Amino acid sequence: MNFPDTSFHTVIIGTGPAGEGAAMRLAKAGKRVAVIEASPQVGGSCTHRGTIPSKSLRHAIQLLADYRHHPLFEHTISVMDVTWPQLLRTSDQVIARQVRMQHRYYTRNGVEVIHGRGRLLDAHRIQVTRADGSTRELEAEYIVLATGSRPWRPPELDFSDPRIRDSDTILELDHTPRQVTIYGAGVIGCEYASIFANLDVKVNLVNTRDRLLSFLDEELTDALSYHLRDQGVVLLHNEQMAKVESGAEGVRLTCRSGRVVRSDILLWANGRTGNTDDLGLEALGIGIDHRGQVETNEYFQSAPPHIYAVGDVAGPPGLASAAYDQGRFVGAHIADGSVDWSLVEEVPTGIYTSPEISSLGRTEAELTRANVPFEVGRAEFKNLARAQITGHTTGMLKILFHRETLEILGIHCFGQEAAEIIHIGQAIMSQKGSGNSLRYFAETTFNYPTMAEAYRVAALYGLNRLRG
Repeated sequence: MNFPDTSFHTVIIGTGPAGEGAAMRLAKAGKRVAVIEASPQVGGSCTHRGTIPSKSLRHAIQLLADYRHHPLFEHTISVMDVTWPQLLRTSDQVIARQVRMQHRYYTRNGVEVIHGRGRLLDAHRIQVTRADGSTRELEAEYIVLATGSRPWRPPELDFSDPRIRDSDTILELDHTPRQVTIYGAGVIGCEYASIFANLDVKVNLVNTRDRLLSFLDEELTDALSYHLRDQGVVLLHNEQMAKVESGAEGVRLTCRSGRVVRSDILLWANGRTGNTDDLGLEALGIGIDHRGQVETNEYFQSAPPHIYAVGDVAGPPGLASAAYDQGRFVGAHIADGSVDWSLVEEVPTGIYTSPEISSLGRTEAELTRANVPFEVGRAEFKNLARAQITGHTTGMLKILFHRETLEILGIHCFGQEAAEIIHIGQAIMSQKGSGNSLRYFAETTFNYPTMAEAYRVAALYGLNRLRG
C-alpha cells in the first residue's frame, strides 16, 4: 500500500517499552509506522524517570554500601561520602546509552519518530503539537496508545513546593536530605526507602496498609520489614494522611491517627495514573477508568477495535517487561490479524529493594486457602559458597511444590540477584506436564559456586521433607 507523507499504517503514541515493542513488530512486518514522543528524547518514563534511573541509583548506592562494609576498605570510609546529586549523575550515562540504542532501533527499522504531543482528532486522525506550538496532522489505519503513567498527585498537596516530591521530581533533588518521609509503601516506596537508607538518610516509611507489599509471600515481606528496620527505616503501618504542612524547618505530616512525622522532604509514592489526559479519547467512546487507564479487551483493543492500548496506560501489571511483550503482541495482532502465541499468565515480580525481592506463582497463603497439598523447599543464602564469597549472605530461595506430583507452584526469592535467579525457576514452571517438576532441580548439575545452586539445595530440602 502506498502512503502519502502524512499517512501511516500504524501510529503509536509513546516510545516506552510498550510503544517500542509494537513499533518493532510492525516494522519487521513491513508496515509504515510512526511513533509520537512528547519528550525531546525517546524512551518514555521507563528510561528517563522510572526503571532506568531508579535502578541505576540503587546499583550505585549498593556498590557504596558494599564498599563501606567490606573489611579491606574500612579505613577509607571517611573519603567515600557522596551526595544525592552525584549519585543522580551516575544514571545519566546509562540513560544516554539507552536513548541512543533505542533511537537507533527506530532509525534502522524505518520507523519515523515525531516529537510533540499527540491528540486524536477523530478515529483515524492524530494531531501532533510540537514544542514551538506548530502542528502536524497524521492519518493512520491503526492507532496504539502507549502513553504510560505518572505519579498520582492528590490535589491537596502542593508539588511546586521543593520539599514535596514524587517519584519523578525526586530525581531533580539538588541536595542530600537528612531525613525523608515516604508516603506509600508499595514497590516504589519500598525501593526508595532502601535507596535512602543505604545513603545513611533517616527514613520514615508510611504504609496505608497493615503490612508491606501484601501481594507477596508473607515470609518475604516479613524479611523485608526486618531488613528495612535494621537499616534504620521507621515503619508506620495503617496510617492515613490528614494534612501536610511545609515551612522553613521542613515538612510536617499529620496522620489521621494523630501521629505527626517531621522530615526535610516528603516523597509521595502512593499510586499512579494513566496518561490519558487531553488525548481526545472520550469523544470516541473509549472507556477510561478512575485510574486514568484505558478499558480494553483481551487483545488490548478499546471500544473502536482499531485503537489499542498497551503498557501502564492499559492497567496492571505495570511492569516494563510486561509492557514490551504487550506491545509485541499488539503489533502481531495488527500486522497479522491474529496472534499464534499468548502472553504468559505468570509474570515474575522484581522489586529492587536492598536486598532484592522476586516472586513468581502462588504464595503459601493462596495455596492454603485453595486447599492445595503443597510442601516447601528452602535454601538459605548464608549456606551457599558464592554468597559467602561475595559477602551477600542475606536471603533465601523458597520453592512451593505439589506434594504428590512435585509440580512447582511458586518461587519466592529474597536476596542479592533475586530478580536474576527467578528466571531459572520460571523456565521450568513454564514446562507442560512432567516437565514442570521439582526433580529437575534435584537431578541437575549446577555450576559451583553460583547463586543458582540454591535451586538444588532447595529441591533436596523439599524432597527430604516429603520423606519425613
